Amino acid sequence: MALTEFSVAVAQVNPRLGDVDFNLSVYEERIQAARGLGADLVVFPELSLTGYFLKDMVSTVALRLDAPEIQRVRELSRNGAVVAGFVEEADDYHFYNSAAYVEDGHIVHLHRKAYLPTYGLFDEGRYFARGDRIRSFDSKFGRLSLLICEDMWHPSTVYIAALDGAVTVLCPSSSPLRGISDDAEQDNNARYWESLNSMYSQTFSLFVVYANRVGFEDGVGFWGGSEVVDPNGARLAKAKYYEEDLVMARLNLKDARRQRIASPLLRDENVDLTINELLRIRERPSEGVKGSDPSKERHGRSQVPVAKALTTSPRGVRRQRAVARIPRVVRKRGTK
Repeated sequence: MALTEFSVAVAQVNPRLGDVDFNLSVYEERIQAARGLGADLVVFPELSLTGYFLKDMVSTVALRLDAPEIQRVRELSRNGAVVAGFVEEADDYHFYNSAAYVEDGHIVHLHRKAYLPTYGLFDEGRYFARGDRIRSFDSKFGRLSLLICEDMWHPSTVYIAALDGAVTVLCPSSSPLRGISDDAEQDNNARYWESLNSMYSQTFSLFVVYANRVGFEDGVGFWGGSEVVDPNGARLAKAKYYEEDLVMARLNLKDARRQRIASPLLRDENVDLTINELLRIRERPSEGVKGSDPSKERHGRSQVPVAKALTTSPRGVRRQRAVARIPRVVRKRGTK
């Protein structure tokens, strides 16, 4: 039976690039410290066992799920759950930016990052394979979901996690500095993430545990500022900016229950409507049917005439031209 209350710690660390042994020793130290504070769950940042800007080191530091380092994380989870971020090597030799939720010595859930940023200073799409699923899962702390950094910038991922029953979203992250403006104390990226975490928690009535890293790699700095946000959008814990930290928060799942009663958005969500509209968008012609009148649509289907629809899609144009040629062929044959 799931606990209704538990303590979560966020270990905001500065991983050493490519040094798995050193980073594992940091895991051991921080887990021990968190346990001393009474933590039931310790969440580490994205790729915190390996470092982030790995580039051609990806295959060198990659870990299979049966690797000794992962086995050590499993041992460390026997007195409390752990979320670890690392490069995973799959059986087909694909490499994933992965996070594992480990509880009582077992890997309960593995998430492979679905959205790989490959723009600006990011180059993940070049080195990693893309994850292809979003799942919530059962744990001793209720139903959880794991999303990694950029995953959270796509609203569909949190939406899916919430619909799949998640009450808490755990987000390991390696979010870099993006400049400071408007005389703010922290950088623009930090302010965006903080708004995002608050918005998601309130919209979907869930807890957000955001674990960001600090330090510098390849000339890029990471801002830290990890936090735990409750279903009302209020911060339960906030880590320091730009330096290592260990913060704790007490989560009471009854808070999510109260918020979902007061604001039953998930209860009222029309999943079929969403699915139908997404299927429509996926299957529509590349240029779409322009000029359609929404007032003439009913039962989820456009009332655009079939002939018009045929002539607006590439396939329809080819078919229309083929049909138009038939009478000319028949006339020619008839005159011979």
